[in-house]
Amino acid sequence: MLLLMLRLFWTFFKIGLLGFGGGYAMISMIQGEVVNKHHWMTMGQFTDIVAISQSTPGPIGINSATYVGYSSLVNAGYEPYWGVLGSLIATVAVVLPSFVLMVVVSKFLMKYKSHKSVESVFQGLRPAVVGLLAAAALLLTNEENFGSMSSCPWRFWISVGIFLFAFIAQKVYKMSPILVIILCGVTGLILF
Repeated sequence: MLLLMLRLFWTFFKIGLLGFGGGYAMISMIQGEVVNKHHWMTMGQFTDIVAISQSTPGPIGINSATYVGYSSLVNAGYEPYWGVLGSLIATVAVVLPSFVLMVVVSKFLMKYKSHKSVESVFQGLRPAVVGLLAAAALLLTNEENFGSMSSCPWRFWISVGIFLFAFIAQKVYKMSPILVIILCGVTGLILF
């Protein structure tokens, strides 16, 4: 169990350290580590965790770390109270690099923020953040979220319809994200 907790800490520490662009950019990194590399959970479980993380208050990367920390220990056969400790370990690990970096960087950034090199670094990070966000979006367009055209076409087309509604409601009509989440959730509850 101690080895699992150390791996959990190290995994989320790396994600927190290298996850530029916020929580949504971390999703693909978390999925790669948790589902593909360590096999702590299935893709379906991870998709559920992402959905829960999006609908609960707080940053999605931290919420995901909390849920993964709990699930990884419980899925490994340990009691739920060990899962709570796993949640704490994963959450602290994902936040720790940002906390330390912000303390250190805040001292120097105010002094050198108009320096040409610092501006160039931030210009280079912007496309990387967009790429990480696009990767997270593409990772979520899978069979667990949309269904399959061959096995269940009605579920697939309803999922595509809900996706298009959410996209158009946000992009064209500028609807409140909370209202869009509620409407999509109720639609999913009724139709699925």
